[in-house]
Amino acid sequence: MAETTPNGAKAEIGPFDRVQLRRRRDRAAANFNAHSFLLDEVSLRLTERLDDIKRSFPLAVDLGCHDGRLARHLSGRSGIKRLVQCDISRALVSEAKGPYRVVADEEWLPFAGERLDLIISALSLHWVNDLPGALIQIRRALRPDGLFLAAMLGGDSLTELRQALVRGESELQGGISPRIAPFVEIRDLGALLQRAGFALPVVDSDTITVTYPDALALMRDLRGMGENNILRARQRHFTRRSTLFTAAEHYREMFGDVEGRIPATFQVLYLAGWSPHASQQQALKPGSGEMNLAEALNGET
Repeated sequence: MAETTPNGAKAEIGPFDRVQLRRRRDRAAANFNAHSFLLDEVSLRLTERLDDIKRSFPLAVDLGCHDGRLARHLSGRSGIKRLVQCDISRALVSEAKGPYRVVADEEWLPFAGERLDLIISALSLHWVNDLPGALIQIRRALRPDGLFLAAMLGGDSLTELRQALVRGESELQGGISPRIAPFVEIRDLGALLQRAGFALPVVDSDTITVTYPDALALMRDLRGMGENNILRARQRHFTRRSTLFTAAEHYREMFGDVEGRIPATFQVLYLAGWSPHASQQQALKPGSGEMNLAEALNGET
């Protein structure tokens, strides 16, 4: 979310520092491939969901494309003729392959209304400050009967790491710094899609658990993905090494297996919705049924 200053510049407001997000993705771009396992897996699962929809999409947008990982899974599949890849990070967009690439912010879409047949997004929308506003922009950019399909991290992601960091900071620093991102909950997504004007909204979730030798390896992976803390209220100095090591030890004690490896849980939320069109199925109006309940139950009441 952003507001316009008197000189016409955009001043960001909201919990997430998206300027910092761009910087971190820029830094991660050069070695992104070494840390892209989660995006790779989610992109594959998102592509499989799209394959279940038997229709073509002449003009599609990969919103928050990272290094083009999703586009590589979509290549030659799903009836897509032209795919525009866009990301807030110029460095990541440069890593993507394909003729249509744009540096663009998910909060300020550069697309004209009712031009796109498909907008698909993998692991990017959880960093949007104004998700309802972004969903409205996405719906307006779709043609009637156009499809929106996305995967984003949910609020139950990395619960183990959060608990370990809270213990480590409380023990050594006498308090905790803001680290818990206000990610959307699955129970709210369906209502948000409806408020944005989508028809036939569908929301579900998946859990991906990855194991690491220790918590420090997990933190390196998050940094390599450009997924570390961008809360606007975060502390502006490096976390003490003693705090990190203490948190890592708590992580191992609370969640480690017999071999000392630790799990990291990622909750992935999938959402889908269609831009309204007269050909779509419509819910019956209350009281318009042709059979009463007693008849439906073979006369039993």
